[in-house]
Amino acid sequence: MTMATDTPSIELRLRRELAAVYRLVAHFGIADLIFTHISLRLPGPTPRFLINPYGLLFEEITASNLVVVDAAGQPLGDAEPVVNPAGFVIHGAVHAARPDAHCVLHTHTRAGCAVAATAAGLLPVNQMSMEFYGRIGYHDYEGVALDLDEQARLVADLGDHPVMILRNHGLLTVGASAAQAFLRMYYLNRACEIQLSAAATGTLTLPPPQVCERAAQQLTGTETGDDFVDTSAYDLAWAALLRLLDRIDPHYVD
Repeated sequence: MTMATDTPSIELRLRRELAAVYRLVAHFGIADLIFTHISLRLPGPTPRFLINPYGLLFEEITASNLVVVDAAGQPLGDAEPVVNPAGFVIHGAVHAARPDAHCVLHTHTRAGCAVAATAAGLLPVNQMSMEFYGRIGYHDYEGVALDLDEQARLVADLGDHPVMILRNHGLLTVGASAAQAFLRMYYLNRACEIQLSAAATGTLTLPPPQVCERAAQQLTGTETGDDFVDTSAYDLAWAALLRLLDRIDPHYVD
């Protein structure tokens, strides 16, 4: 089988996976109208990425209306859909600096923006936040992401972390797949929601650092010598989410 035969089916699978993430972000209420973005790297020697056309709600994204852009965020091909010029400033920088970051997901959720406005950032308040203990980058706010000069500082602050809190701005996750980036964002945002709820009740109780680190290792698949290991949790969760979409919003595959 030739590469020419393989490539369309691979791209269609990736388009459907990314479209599913857009629909799930909308379904779980973590979208921001037509703003924020989710980008996914396409295979091949030339840098190419899928991203949403500017102006569509996330619930309107389908596999076929995703736009292919180059490393500078410029649309490729014969069509000339509108792409948010600021939309790829953050994403392009992360993709270029992190070969493992095949998908980059950015949100402006209420809980995420609230925690991003606090000096302490995300705290190990609950088991959901433990996944990110010691594994979060922080980037100080520099204004709307329109300046390419900010890219170097942004990727330096992200480092090799799977997630980042953009102070006074929002949340960002990366993943080896769109599914991984989404599940990280889902739980990062949930962790922010839980922290806000807990803080509203009074003084927070935090586990000791060594317990937090152990929990982080358990939740990220690091060997800890436990009696039981769950290596299929995220795969099972993603499959369940696709079944949900197939029931309530199947047109993402179009």
